[in-house]
Amino acid sequence: MKKQYFLYLFLFLVLKINAQSSLVKNVPFVNIGPAIMSGRIVDVDVNPNKPTEFYAAYASGGLWYTKNNGTSFVAVTENAPTQNMGDIAVDWENGTIWIGTGESNSSRSSYAGIGILKSVDKGKTWENVGLKNSQHIGKIVINKNNPNEVLVGVIGNLYSSNAERGIFKTSDGGKTWKNVLFINENTGVIDISASPTNANILYAASWERDRKAWNFDGDGENSGIYKSEDAGATWAKVEGKGFPTGNGIGRIGLATFNDEVLYALLDNQFMRPEEKKKEEEGLKKDDFRYMSVSDFLKLDNKSLNVYLKENDFDKKHTAESVKESVKKGAIKPNDLVTYLEDANYVLLNSEVIGAELYKSVDGGKTWKKTHDQYLDDVYSSYGYYFGTIAVNTSNENKVYIGGVPLLKSDDSGKTFTSISKENVHSDHQAIWVNPMLNGHIINGNDGGINITYDDGENWAKNNQPAVGQFYSVNVDNQKPYNVYGGLQDNGVWYGPSNYKASKYWEANGEYPYKSIGGGDGMQVQIDNRDNNIVYSGSQFGYYYRVNLKTNDRLNIHPKHELGDSPYRYNWQTPILLSPHNQDILYMGANKLVRSMDKGETFNIISDDLTTGGKKGNVPYGTLTTISESPFQFGFIYTGSDDGYVYVTQNSGGSWVRISDALPQELWVSRVIASQHAKERVYVTLNGYRSDDFKPYIFVSENMGKTWKNINNNLPNYPINVVKEDPEDENVLYLGTDNELYVTFDKGENWQLFLTGIPKVAVHDVVIQNEAKELVVGTHGRSIYKANIAPLQQYNKIKNKNTAFFEIADIKYSSRWGSSWSQWSEPNTPSVTIPFYVSNNDKIKVIITNQADIELNKFDVDAKKGFNYFEYDVSVSNKKGILELTKKDENFKKGKNDVYYLPKGTYFVKIGEEKQSFEVK
Repeated sequence: MKKQYFLYLFLFLVLKINAQSSLVKNVPFVNIGPAIMSGRIVDVDVNPNKPTEFYAAYASGGLWYTKNNGTSFVAVTENAPTQNMGDIAVDWENGTIWIGTGESNSSRSSYAGIGILKSVDKGKTWENVGLKNSQHIGKIVINKNNPNEVLVGVIGNLYSSNAERGIFKTSDGGKTWKNVLFINENTGVIDISASPTNANILYAASWERDRKAWNFDGDGENSGIYKSEDAGATWAKVEGKGFPTGNGIGRIGLATFNDEVLYALLDNQFMRPEEKKKEEEGLKKDDFRYMSVSDFLKLDNKSLNVYLKENDFDKKHTAESVKESVKKGAIKPNDLVTYLEDANYVLLNSEVIGAELYKSVDGGKTWKKTHDQYLDDVYSSYGYYFGTIAVNTSNENKVYIGGVPLLKSDDSGKTFTSISKENVHSDHQAIWVNPMLNGHIINGNDGGINITYDDGENWAKNNQPAVGQFYSVNVDNQKPYNVYGGLQDNGVWYGPSNYKASKYWEANGEYPYKSIGGGDGMQVQIDNRDNNIVYSGSQFGYYYRVNLKTNDRLNIHPKHELGDSPYRYNWQTPILLSPHNQDILYMGANKLVRSMDKGETFNIISDDLTTGGKKGNVPYGTLTTISESPFQFGFIYTGSDDGYVYVTQNSGGSWVRISDALPQELWVSRVIASQHAKERVYVTLNGYRSDDFKPYIFVSENMGKTWKNINNNLPNYPINVVKEDPEDENVLYLGTDNELYVTFDKGENWQLFLTGIPKVAVHDVVIQNEAKELVVGTHGRSIYKANIAPLQQYNKIKNKNTAFFEIADIKYSSRWGSSWSQWSEPNTPSVTIPFYVSNNDKIKVIITNQADIELNKFDVDAKKGFNYFEYDVSVSNKKGILELTKKDENFKKGKNDVYYLPKGTYFVKIGEEKQSFEVK
């Protein structure tokens, strides 16, 4: 244990040293929203004595605090080592906050954590107090009689077995931990519920699950319910009569009313009994499964055409053409079945029992299912994603359950009604019920926080934090340019790059960002000839081309040929408009398909470019990234989720696999054809889906014949994206699951960005060349931007002691220093002065006019690397004031008693270096 502690201490100190020595630690990033669609909540913790005060934990967006009932929120994990939240617990009396990091949901974007974080100063500082190998945490419970006694339910690794699972207890505020319940290396604890009337009585739900990149098994015989009668010191499995057992037991959510009365919401993965279905008219898919050729050819053409149309076969397939193909032996009748059964078929068509609610009134000794009918449409096929339940502790009959909809019951679960409304997002993850005020509920879902005071009749939406979970971002070439992006469960949006967070939009009803599609938003491509033409879509390759001006829309989902195996589309299906011709759209399934006519029609230009897939309920063996060289049309690279990288130089006429010398069986998160050297290519690999957190990034100077590892000083965070700088070939930008980096020497040394952007997953980056801005799509904190013009000059000035960069001009205003009324703050200007110094130093920044008369002077504590000094355009030097008064009769003090620069040209000097700017 001591050895592990010192290892973590050493790594912490190394990372801290690297951060402080970063040349770009002061480069400022600005969040440009959006906030309106919010992001996934995992937990809320409410002050029981003042319910307008609460904390909201976002899955990958950190912890936020409100003291005004969600009107505004303040981030409290800006300086925390991660934004990945699993569960939170607050000791309201003492102000202590506990965070279990690592989301308990087992979805594709559920990021791992780093253990337990604790703050004793309401989030100003954080300490990691253990369980660093837990990865995903389901629940934290503080003993209300002893706040140093805390229980943690650990669900454990998502993609592999591990020992740090079960329930852990500390009795000394996190100094030491004891594993008080361990089941096995594949079974963790997803929920713990304490009796509100007796802190010694607790119930816990274990969950056996096995996730792979190609398959998810969310049930097992080790899933069940445990009970403790000694404040969590010991646990016994509840073998209660009436509660299901066996291999089909999935995730369980618990809600305790008192010592004896509790509810359990079960994801029951046992199959439903087969029911005799009414004989439906017409041909059905299974009719063809074992049909002979002779029987097929006897089918009525009209009926066969109806089947083809209803099942969305390509229009070129008619009864006559299909029969002709069967006659020739080109296809078999069974192909009319397999044509429809893609890699999602098993998952989406499993007739499992699904959500069930059980109640016990004797402490778990016996159970009874509360309802007679199936709770259809609560979980769909994604029960592993839910499990949220709450009971009003003042009324045992009032129960709330969350799945895709939010349901309530006033009769202990016998009947339910939906309380989802038009402004309430689906997919519910947290429910808090006020026992002191009937009908007051705080709900956390995949779209943020909703609050009701009338039991769900009306809801307020509280989406102030910018916590969007972006998968991708892109930019157009308008002025100012627009930013586009696809988000987890919140569709595709676009908006202005000069966005500033403000509630002014509520007065006119026009939010700056606009929605252009639903579902899970994915990649975006914009036609650079007409920025109104946008290609985007949702998960598993369901894309569209939309005209933002006319709203005309073309659905795009290329299908395989009848007789071939169905295409396998990745959750984040890659698309690419050719840089050589914007009519040409590439789209990656397991094969690469190409449209020459803006998505109207597609042709296959490759064989399978993956290992061939694996049997499971998740599409696997799919393309994840496409890049076409700007030097040559048809010079294309692809990467797959199973580790293959291919290249073609003749538009798919022939392909060569170039990944054999790279680490194998990893997700290819990016392949980038260089814009600076024709044979240069970059590849990033991501091992997250096998719980491998190493950074993998390689470069080849000969189209993949040989590779060079350039991960050097990068810490252990999986890499999602790399991007070349368009001006300096030595500069690369890199996004990992926790941080954003830049290198000035092709990866020999990586520099960490620190200012304005927290430690959050970076999924995508893009550069707007004309604006010289880096746009960053994060999975949890929406979108950031930074001006990179100074960074692009680094290799030209790096040997200087001091160097200035271009200072933006500022528009003069006679209202500087004044306000429109006595009740508002004065209007104060600011100019950013970017400069570089070769060493830490205290320097003097001097402002002069063209006559070299000093107007102002500042002492600045400059740090080695890039610095950004905010100059308030004030004049304080008496000689300077006198000189400007002589030359400009309008030069006067502002109402705040500050002199401001009049129109003219001015200089900023540091030593012998100087840079001009204008007040226009």
